[in-house]
Amino acid sequence: MTIARLPLFPLNSVLFPGLVLPLGVFEQRYRALMRDLSKLPEDEPRRFGVVAIRDGHEVAPSAPGLPDESRPEPGPASGFGPDPLKSFHTIGCTAEAATIRERPDGTYEVLATGTTRFRLLSVDASGPYLTGEVETVEEQQGEGAGALASGVVRAFRTYQKRLAGANEASLARRAELPGEPQVLSYLVAAAAVLDTPVKQRLLQAPDTATRLAEELKLLRAETAVISKLPSLPAVELTRRPTSPN
Repeated sequence: MTIARLPLFPLNSVLFPGLVLPLGVFEQRYRALMRDLSKLPEDEPRRFGVVAIRDGHEVAPSAPGLPDESRPEPGPASGFGPDPLKSFHTIGCTAEAATIRERPDGTYEVLATGTTRFRLLSVDASGPYLTGEVETVEEQQGEGAGALASGVVRAFRTYQKRLAGANEASLARRAELPGEPQVLSYLVAAAAVLDTPVKQRLLQAPDTATRLAEELKLLRAETAVISKLPSLPAVELTRRPTSPN
């Protein structure tokens, strides 16, 4: 296992390897993070760790009843209690920023991509933003991943069809699913309309086969529920809502 120290960006959502993460950064602690990443040499990766929040607030709470300019500036651990480690799920995903663009008002637009999973070992709140000691979690294929991937593709197509209320041909034209089991497992986990704890469970699956098997059960169950509901809006495969940190 590779152990490293990463700046942390906690979110109320789960990032998966290979998926794109747009961010709108306005809190001072995360502005400081983006400033530091922006100063890195061009050939050095601009990495930070995304962890899903188990108990806490993505945006630091502000003092009630005070005008904006009078509210106290939140610290690096604001909203996460005295022990931030307990506020986060311990399996997260490293993000690599491809674009960090500062706006005139000092906030940032960031476009990052998930790369590898990690296990969060400790959290340090002594600096301007949280950092964590992390160890890389390698992905194992597991037994029967290929066969499970074929089943997930079929189940996901049916799930898409129920969600979109469209015919199979139009869905096939919109997006092709990858054949590689690991990539497929992460894409389906990100694209399916599931609660954050469920997505977190998929992220931390011990291997690709286990994740695909769980997705197969979830897709079949969700499709059965959707088929009994009125029409729902379509869900894009690789787009995620911009997080306002």
